[in-house]
Amino acid sequence: MTDHDTSRAGALLTIDVGAICDNWRSLQAAVGAAQCAAVVKADAYGLGATRVAPALAAAGCRTFFVAHLDEALALKPALPAHAAVLVLHGPTPGTEAEFESRGIVPVLNSAAQIAGWRALARRLDRELPAFVQVDSGMARLGLSPAELQAVAADAPSLAGIRVAGVMSHLACAEDQANPANREQLQRFRAARRLLPAAPASFANSSAIFLGDDYHFDLVRPGAALYGIAPVAGASNPLRPVVRLQGKVMQTRDIEPGTPVGYGHSWRCGQPTRIATVSVGYADGWLRALSNRGAAWFNGTLLPLVGKVSMDTITLDASAVPAGALQPGALVDLINEQQDVDTVAAQAGTIGYEVLTSLGQRYARRYVGEPGTA
Repeated sequence: MTDHDTSRAGALLTIDVGAICDNWRSLQAAVGAAQCAAVVKADAYGLGATRVAPALAAAGCRTFFVAHLDEALALKPALPAHAAVLVLHGPTPGTEAEFESRGIVPVLNSAAQIAGWRALARRLDRELPAFVQVDSGMARLGLSPAELQAVAADAPSLAGIRVAGVMSHLACAEDQANPANREQLQRFRAARRLLPAAPASFANSSAIFLGDDYHFDLVRPGAALYGIAPVAGASNPLRPVVRLQGKVMQTRDIEPGTPVGYGHSWRCGQPTRIATVSVGYADGWLRALSNRGAAWFNGTLLPLVGKVSMDTITLDASAVPAGALQPGALVDLINEQQDVDTVAAQAGTIGYEVLTSLGQRYARRYVGEPGTA
């Protein structure tokens, strides 16, 4: 929904683009001479890539990562010509020519992707840029150890490919004491020695806080840009980015023992005021928050009682004075008192899932964009 549909929507999602840019500036300052890119895959973690990425470009970001070619094609026209857009999943078979014609840089993750990109370079009779990803210990994407050795032993395998960067990805960076971080670092350093000399990219959001050894030439924050805490168990040094407010549809007073919601999973033990709010799992408010989540109204905690339905949740609003929650009143589901990571903990998940699950039925209001008051 547009910024102007707030009266018709069941909830309001406010996205502070200025805070995202401030978070990028803080991360750039933390990595010194390294360049700070921005991961804007999954529509900038659900917050709107074509609104977020241009603001980051205006703040000084020059490199953007997405997951799929379609994401890159949608984003490219919104960015200045000098901005680089890279696709983390690389080219699927048959898409290589479209990457090249649209100026999209692939991350090559396998011998097959390298072969496809090399074949295109040969047909065009010119060198083509690409990043090469190596698997340093996650067994997900990137050249396996065997593939890496094969590429290193066969110099012509990279003929026609200008290796613009070598990268890998950490599995446990949010846990700073995990020995896997240092093990992966050692494997990545060894892998670089087997490939053509090129800038290196290793650190995701959390790894930025592991120290200079992990920064190399280019860091790739995603979640930290959007206010998710980068280090488990530590205070969050980043600004919050989103505020989610749901609209009250109606309130009712119920007697002790009255069941609420599907499956009658919650019954009140005393006279209770129930507020029904127009947000549900179809809006990305996770069903795992049933009988566990909460909302806030003017500094008062309102526990979520009963199951999260497709379009509604029910709150125990007994602590709010009678008449305070009229139809159309807004309660906070994500705010400074209950941030994305807090909601994730209530749902037994991570902040990434909470953000990327937020649906399209919310009226969205963007604040802090360049050129706005």
